[in-house]
Amino acid sequence: MNRPQTIEGWQVWDLAKKLTGQLRAVPGAVLGLDMTAALACAHALGVDTLVCAELLPEVEGMLVRGLNAQIRTDQQEAGSA
Repeated sequence: MNRPQTIEGWQVWDLAKKLTGQLRAVPGAVLGLDMTAALACAHALGVDTLVCAELLPEVEGMLVRGLNAQIRTDQQEAGSA
């Protein structure tokens, strides 16, 4: 369903997996990716930065929603323990 359909899509997906250390966060929430670092990493890896600029915000949105949902679940479980 959400699988990359092109080589460029796969490259951006692989890049996104490498960016887990480039999260902008505050206590209790993830805000997003450090896009400056993301595009620098893309450039260093030879990934088309124009494609990354188009696709990474979509990946970022899903990543932020998923991580924040997990944080809320973890906080609720810790509160009920």
